[in-house]
Amino acid sequence: MSTTPKPVVLVTGGAGYIGSHACKALARAGFSPVVFDNLSTGWAKAVKFGPLVQGDLLDRAALDAAFTQYRPEAVMHFAALSQVGEATRDPGKYWRNNLVGSLNLVEAMLAHECRKMVFSSTCATYGDQDGVTLDEDSAQRPLNAYGASKLAVEGVLRDFGVSHGLNAVIFRYFNVAGADPEAEIGEWHQPETHLIPVMLEALAGARDALTLHGADYPTPDGTCIRDYVHVTDLVDAHIRGLDWLRAGRGSRVFNLGTGHGFSVAEVLAAARAVMGREVPHVIGPRRAGDAAALVSGSARAHQELGWEAQNSTLERMISDAQRWYQTGGY
Repeated sequence: MSTTPKPVVLVTGGAGYIGSHACKALARAGFSPVVFDNLSTGWAKAVKFGPLVQGDLLDRAALDAAFTQYRPEAVMHFAALSQVGEATRDPGKYWRNNLVGSLNLVEAMLAHECRKMVFSSTCATYGDQDGVTLDEDSAQRPLNAYGASKLAVEGVLRDFGVSHGLNAVIFRYFNVAGADPEAEIGEWHQPETHLIPVMLEALAGARDALTLHGADYPTPDGTCIRDYVHVTDLVDAHIRGLDWLRAGRGSRVFNLGTGHGFSVAEVLAAARAVMGREVPHVIGPRRAGDAAALVSGSARAHQELGWEAQNSTLERMISDAQRWYQTGGY
């Protein structure tokens, strides 16, 4: 008895934090995710929902081989370097990896007649715009090579849309948190730099204390404000974005956020409430390239994709991250 093959989606960076959660969501939605990852920051053990192609976006031959073997109908593009501090110290690394790698990917897609991409961009393209809820038409003024390189990739996608009919759904989001509620996969960076897993390390004694990167920002409590989105909500939007493209709709940009920011101090207070004890922490200097506040609305995603950030409470994100952390990671 013959069965219809599942549509294949190539997931760059699929061995990483968000990419692995996207693969699980894709598999549940009836797709066949193929991971393309150089494993520089990802984990082979996170690839549980389809095959792994170990390759680098800077290697065009490896990309061509993957497209020839698997013939994906679409790409979800997560692969990127994303550390603000490193981007400020070594911008060339970010331009080379994020922009040149993405250009290689786009040209490989077109060579193999693949014209649908869901792209993981960032609210860092907006720079520092305090006191406003960012929407898709807000001015884009990135503060560092991470945000600037992502903005440049958005430009590449627009240009290739005009010249070659490439259709792209671009998602701009900032702080992703939480983990798979079933603790099958989760966030695991070495070294870890993201706030909630660093808090969990401090609580577990794996580090002496969490360092707050500045407590003198022009915010109510002096610490940076960010809009936190649960990773499961985020990848749900990516499935909806893929459905958008498969329905024949054109390129579109969507912000993904809750419209409400939390300061670092407020996240620490939520962790204390969830975990029942204070997170050991110290105050350090500001980190170069950090904005004081970034809050992203998602009215367009709600209206056009039917998307809701259903799981994006601090308590849920912290408790799911803790459940994953207790597994011992990868």
